[in-house]
Amino acid sequence: MHTWDLWYPEAASQGLSFARAKIDPAEHVFVHALPASVRVEVRDEQGALIAAGDGLARTQESPMARLVLAGGSVTREDTWPAEGDLGSVVILPGGEAGVLRAWWNAPDHSEWRWSVEFYNHR
Repeated sequence: MHTWDLWYPEAASQGLSFARAKIDPAEHVFVHALPASVRVEVRDEQGALIAAGDGLARTQESPMARLVLAGGSVTREDTWPAEGDLGSVVILPGGEAGVLRAWWNAPDHSEWRWSVEFYNHR
């Protein structure tokens, strides 16, 4: 399991936690409603740092951002998901994580509809 820790560094004196999600290892995740700037750390089950990104600024106006792990770094791309993105993990504010099952948006991005599936077990 990997823990994705997302911080909004521009709030409070030391920043505020935006989301913390524990998920199966993934090369990328989508995040809904990510702040304009974010710091990301991805750690393994023992707490060792796998990848990080700091000062990841919004790249465009969209409801979703794709965070990508590559060579010990995390990069950000704000985007509108496409059919090829279905099945990707989506992290919501607070840290709940699900799987993107459906996405539609108007061509002018004035509206969108999406479905996320959640599964839990003990």
